[in-house]
Amino acid sequence: MTSSTARILLTATLLSLFAPVGRTQDKAPPQTWEEKKAARLKPLSEPEKQAVIDAIPERPAIAPKAPRRVLVFWLCEGFIHTSIPTANFALETMGQKTGAYTATLADDYGVFTPSNLARYDLILFNSTTRLKFPNPEHRKAIMDFVAAGKGIAGIHAASDNFDNWPEALAMIGGIFNGHPWNAGGTWAFRIDDTGHPVSQAFAGKGFWHRDEIYQYNPATYQGPDHLRILVSLDLSKPQNQAPLLQPRKDKPAEAANPAEAAQREVPVSWIREYGGGRVFYSNFGHNESTYSSAPMLKHFLDGIQYALGDLSADATPTAKASSLTSALPPAQAP
Repeated sequence: MTSSTARILLTATLLSLFAPVGRTQDKAPPQTWEEKKAARLKPLSEPEKQAVIDAIPERPAIAPKAPRRVLVFWLCEGFIHTSIPTANFALETMGQKTGAYTATLADDYGVFTPSNLARYDLILFNSTTRLKFPNPEHRKAIMDFVAAGKGIAGIHAASDNFDNWPEALAMIGGIFNGHPWNAGGTWAFRIDDTGHPVSQAFAGKGFWHRDEIYQYNPATYQGPDHLRILVSLDLSKPQNQAPLLQPRKDKPAEAANPAEAAQREVPVSWIREYGGGRVFYSNFGHNESTYSSAPMLKHFLDGIQYALGDLSADATPTAKASSLTSALPPAQAP
């Protein structure tokens, strides 16, 4: 062995001794939507699929007036919810099992053309976030779709969109402004209109449910003057008040007192008429377990059938409606 070879081997040995243990070459974070969804979203197991199937209603509230097609859109430009695959499976399978509609899943803006949208009766935004719709023609195609009397539906993060598109933001009803009621909590919910067709999943009773619940930016929230509110948080319950009573680190003065918290209105599900069409939105759906809840899937199906135009339901805004009966949940979670 030559002296130069010996020096090279010694240098290599010393470097290996001082190299960080277990360190591998840093991987670049995913950049494209294809990379992000591959890294974030996982396929369902067979038991997970079966739990969803078991929760789907055997039949719809009403037979469709015609064969219905639903475009389920799930692209995200902001936070990506891991429940999206579960929701996609539930929405697609629910249409097949009940015969209420046929669903097509899509995650590319290119589907929003007049010729393609003509094939559908409803666009459903499945936890989409911060959608930009950079092509003005796609925006026009969606609004023309609504003006033609068709439907829009949104689940969970569908209200975390359209911050640069005021018309669509007004249509959905408001934009996300935080979630004091986090996904690990079980929260109390009030039925605002027990007789409403889209509230029948809850059998006229308030309930407790584990999920993440949004509040909405007051500057964008359309409120009871424009929305028929069906389900809300029950802020009379101390458990629901608690997140509002905690001071924020960045804004400690914003913590509410119990009296203020009890007066807060936090809607969760609503319907409305807009621009010639119909809208159904529900904030439920952050947690995968929501899609194996029979009442939740019936609630979604009834809302979808309303937005499709099959299930007749009064969309008179809550503030203008009369003879509404509400129902509070039990004092404690089951």
